Amino acid sequence: MRILLLGANGQVGFELTRSVAPLGSLIVATRVEGGAYPGALRADLNDLDGLRATLAQSRPDVVLNAAAYTAVDQAEDDQDMAMRINAQAVSVLADHCASSGALLVHYSTDYVFDGSASQPWREDDAPSPLGVYGRSKLAGEVAIREADCAHLILRTSWVYAARGQNFLRTMLRLGAEREHLRVVSDQIGAPTPARWIASATALILARLGKPHAARETLHLTAGGEVSWHGFAEQIFQLARQLGVLDRVPRVEAIHSDQYPTRARRPAYSRLDNTRLRERFDIALPDWRVGVRQVMEERA
Repeated sequence: MRILLLGANGQVGFELTRSVAPLGSLIVATRVEGGAYPGALRADLNDLDGLRATLAQSRPDVVLNAAAYTAVDQAEDDQDMAMRINAQAVSVLADHCASSGALLVHYSTDYVFDGSASQPWREDDAPSPLGVYGRSKLAGEVAIREADCAHLILRTSWVYAARGQNFLRTMLRLGAEREHLRVVSDQIGAPTPARWIASATALILARLGKPHAARETLHLTAGGEVSWHGFAEQIFQLARQLGVLDRVPRVEAIHSDQYPTRARRPAYSRLDNTRLRERFDIALPDWRVGVRQVMEERA
């Protein structure tokens, strides 16, 4: 099985290079040819013709799309690029997979929902994104379904890791610089380590059975839920215990309207993972377990 991995330099992509390697012949692609992965192909989702050429060159049986435009606030002022990378490029991937018979595994987001629910969102709940980022990711999902290629759309949330740009690393950086931080407490979700997403992806592929018949959307997040404020407090509690920081800041809980951002965020974006458990016998641990694992890796 030839597996083409797009976005290998990202948080999830980096972890996928390790988790899916035993499943077949892994072809790594990044925005810049070579780089951290000698021999890697070039696959810039902002270059649609170049992307088509990479697909033709690599002839994959499975395409793992871990590349995306993820700058949520910047997307409000950069709609064309967000749509090109998160929707138009995904359409190119889906069309190729439809014509070649390859399986497309694509990562989406909790931000396709508006956050108005009071219980975890299920896969068949109606999406209603609040901002450009969420709309672009939803448009990518729609393009995949319209192409009718074999696909797995995996929605996840609040992704973080010991590397890359993410909330945990931002908190540790700011915590080392400041004595007082203000973090919103009225947005609820499930922080999910990139390594768990990659490991679950490998399990899903191994258990899929008939990959070229797949037409599924699944939610893939850590167990439990927490606010950004609660997430920050857990990070700093472990930072103190593990000696990652010499001192930790005071973390003040605030409402979203006290920390205005260019893009609106969903207030409640917890995803229901029942289908993942019933279909593939996969249930990720509670989010706190993930924070400790990543913090121990940092330490």
